[in-house]
Parts: sequence; structure tokens; C-alpha cells
Amino acid sequence: MSQDWTPPPATDTTTSVPNYLVPAIISLFCCLPGGIVAVIFAAQVNGKVQAGDIAGAQDSAKKAKMFSFISIGLGLAAIICYVLFWVILGVGLSLSNSASNFNS
Repeated sequence: MSQDWTPPPATDTTTSVPNYLVPAIISLFCCLPGGIVAVIFAAQVNGKVQAGDIAGAQDSAKKAKMFSFISIGLGLAAIICYVLFWVILGVGLSLSNSASNFNS
């Protein structure tokens, strides 16, 4: 029982799936673990498009975009928390020093 396999007909239109590699690389500087995952998914997109797996390429692009934006968001939140910590600490210390100056 043998069946002849015929490949799908070639189309002249190329499907363009964005790979989100630039945001994935930027996310490496914000949150390294999430950035690595984003780069891995972004690197898979072009190979899947060339293999004809458009659905897989779109799924990898979606995951690369999601992990990139989550990593960038976590990095920005960490930077904001860090700055707020030092601002609050500085205000507290300056108020503490000014109160001790009035007591002496």
C-alpha cells in the first residue's frame, strides 16, 4: 500500500512573519532569563518560515514578542524600584540628619 506524495504547489507570494529579534536582544539587557528565551524563540522564526511551517513561525514570533515585552517590563520595573529605594533612603537620611542637628 503505497501512496504518492505530492508537495504543495509553490506560491509566488512569500509570507512575512516578523521575528522580533531586535526587541529580544534589547530585553537581554533588562532581564537576562526572559531575554534568553525571547532570543531563542526569535531565532526559530526564520527557519520555520523557510521550512514552510507558517503556523509554527507565527507561534514562535508570538512567544518571542511576549517574552521580550515581559522582560523589558520587568527590567523597567526593577529600575524604577531601585531609583525609588534610593530616593526614599536619601530623603529619610536627610530628614534624620536635619532632626539631629536641631537636637544639638
